Amino acid sequence: MNTAGTIDRPLTNDPKKQAPMKPSTSEPTGSVIEDVTTTGATDSRQNRTREMQLIQEALARAHMHDRLHEAERERRAVRLAAARRMQRRAERASLRARRALAMAVMQ
Repeated sequence: MNTAGTIDRPLTNDPKKQAPMKPSTSEPTGSVIEDVTTTGATDSRQNRTREMQLIQEALARAHMHDRLHEAERERRAVRLAAARRMQRRAERASLRARRALAMAVMQ
């Protein structure tokens, strides 16, 4: 069965392989826009697709950049908290040592 495609279900999705639209006989002459080459439209469509892909890549790259910086800030905050904790522990140990030394000297 070899049936021609319709507007809703064309034989092919490639615009270059589809039959060109012809003006209907009921329309007056000159009311239909002249046929234009599709190469410009195809090129712009390909460029737009490439640009869209580049936009997505740029967004993904920026997102990863932000996540890396956020992770680095988190690591710095954890290291700072650990350093402060160790500093307080060292200060307490120093005070205990001074007290022990003072007690040993006093006896």
